[in-house]
Amino acid sequence: MVKGVIFDMDGVLVNNMSVHFQAFAAMAERYHLTADEGADFTHLNGRGNDDIICALFPPEIVAAKGVEALAAEKEALYREIYAPTIAPTKGLTTLLSELKEAGIRCAVGSSGPKLNVEFVLEKCHIEPYFDVRISGDMVTRCKPDPEIFLTAAQKLGLSPSECLVFEDAIAGVTAARAAGMKVIALTSTHTREQLLPHSPNIIAEDFTTIDLGIIRSLWSK
Repeated sequence: MVKGVIFDMDGVLVNNMSVHFQAFAAMAERYHLTADEGADFTHLNGRGNDDIICALFPPEIVAAKGVEALAAEKEALYREIYAPTIAPTKGLTTLLSELKEAGIRCAVGSSGPKLNVEFVLEKCHIEPYFDVRISGDMVTRCKPDPEIFLTAAQKLGLSPSECLVFEDAIAGVTAARAAGMKVIALTSTHTREQLLPHSPNIIAEDFTTIDLGIIRSLWSK
């Protein structure tokens, strides 16, 4: 039976992956690099900044500036760009209200940094719905490793088998499965065809087609 729901942040709480790319493009311009949307970025969705920065920036820039400084610079740009237009994913607030009324505890389980988690929850006015917030800087291994989701379940006081994860990234779906949790994948980042081989329990466009009855039915299958 479901007792806890863990939400990834980027591409789940907010449909923001295009804004992250804008921030990386701005960073690339600052450092006189070329930013190509698509293959160079999409496969890194859901991973931590350490992985992404090292994959997208030349080793000499990473060595000179440091991963932590580059990541902080990029995330500050992201928040600046996104602040005027940020909004929760369609249907999210309704589902969060339904879960809260049913006594089901909720957590954020994101590879993103703590400042971004706080930014999203505050700007979208959804802070009161979350009992636990796990960010990438609170763990040693980011997705596709299951540590983020296992840590969230532990902080919720629940077993993995009692938890459902909402994810959009293949790395996140893989992490949820490795954690032994049910997973609903949103098509905000990957297509249904790209997500299917990774065996999410349900694939949905957003939260408008998901309610507590559908979530509970996952435990009766």
